[in-house]
Amino acid sequence: STISKDSLKTSLLQLECHFTWALQKEHVSLEALEETILDHIKFLAKYEIKDYNLLSYVKYLKNSNEEALRSLKKAEEAIQKRHPDEIDRRSLVTWGNYAWIYYHMQRYEEAQTYVSKVENSCKKLSSTAHGRIELPEIYAEQGWAFLRFGRNYFERAMNCFENALRSEPNNSDLSAGYATAMYRLKSDVQRYGGERRPCLEALKRAVALNPADTTVMALLALELQRLNRADEGERYIEEGLQKTPDFPVLLRHAANFYRKKGELNKAVEILKKALALTPKSVALHHQLGLCYRSKVLQLKNTRYPPREEIENLIKLAIFHFKTAIDKKPVFFSAYSDLAKTYAIDKRYEEAEETFQKVLQRNDLACEEKQEIYFNYGNFQQFDMKSESKAIKYYIECLKLEMDSYPKKRSSEAVKTLLKQKIESGLGDATDIGTLGLVHKLNGKKQEAIEWYEEAIALDPNNEEYLNALTELRLSI
Repeated sequence: STISKDSLKTSLLQLECHFTWALQKEHVSLEALEETILDHIKFLAKYEIKDYNLLSYVKYLKNSNEEALRSLKKAEEAIQKRHPDEIDRRSLVTWGNYAWIYYHMQRYEEAQTYVSKVENSCKKLSSTAHGRIELPEIYAEQGWAFLRFGRNYFERAMNCFENALRSEPNNSDLSAGYATAMYRLKSDVQRYGGERRPCLEALKRAVALNPADTTVMALLALELQRLNRADEGERYIEEGLQKTPDFPVLLRHAANFYRKKGELNKAVEILKKALALTPKSVALHHQLGLCYRSKVLQLKNTRYPPREEIENLIKLAIFHFKTAIDKKPVFFSAYSDLAKTYAIDKRYEEAEETFQKVLQRNDLACEEKQEIYFNYGNFQQFDMKSESKAIKYYIECLKLEMDSYPKKRSSEAVKTLLKQKIESGLGDATDIGTLGLVHKLNGKKQEAIEWYEEAIALDPNNEEYLNALTELRLSI
């Protein structure tokens, strides 16, 4: 009996699994993601079903279908061990992934078998469902997958957990996922701008529902630190370190806490311990780089800076940032961190090269681009002493629509530069016209008009300024 490929595809698209959740491989580094999942399985067995399901999808993305099937076999074994009474309900995502992988291997009969298994289970579980079913644990699995795929998915992750909590408000796993998604979104907002949401309550609730979850406990500590309640936060960090002293995720967050507190040696010590447990972790290498770079800046500000120690720390910082980028080429903020470290060491060519690598990529999100432009503008202004290039890149940042923290800082930096020039009598029509452009890009039309008028008074035939002025007057 031949199965119609089209009708099979239609059924496959109805399934709830990693293949239908629009998780795109451009947004992650598959190698780094695979390492993270394997570390997670090793140190946090209770999530192994979700982790093996996600691993099967990552293996598929890496064109290893046979290995993908092996991961699903492990997920099945875990389901039988952990949920012997609910095999149907707990297997829906796993079976969905099986169906898709067999379909991609052109083994259509096997694919159809798994589609039927899902459809029959859904019928048993709900009289109305046809291959699609709204179960909190499926939302949860989708939410955790979104969190793993990075910042483009945080909003969607939060919505998944929010949906699931409606039917199970006291579920500690869902509560942890929700709080984590909100925390990540907030960190993102802090860095790039956007709408702020209070996540403190969500984190407190998650910790109350599951005091053994030291990951959420650490996020709560970091959030308290961010709200200038660091002493309160530190108690949670210490409690976490007592409960799970060898859990790398907690160690990473704890190190982050101490780095922000300025206790750099303590942070380094904790990170080294974590790195011994999970040597391939990109996040740990990045954090170590940040610690060593902060130590360099601390020592440079002392009365007699110890030259050898500084050189050694710079070497270490560069090594760890490079490792992070090699393992995860889409880790864009790490490029700026590496470039800034070269600049501290006056290795300007290497700094320039690092910035160019990331400036030439065409897969940056808008806010990531803004951050790079701001950092590159800073590098031109303070390290290369090139005001004109700095102005150029601050303005590139302003040209991007989104409102963000780097955009605000670029705006302030470029205004300060131009006004200093004009006030010292070195400014010309170009500088005044550029100030007009800055105000225009910031949506300050009236001020923009005034600066452009002043520029035209000095350079009456400048078409760029005349056009800008006409456009502005028409838009008011």
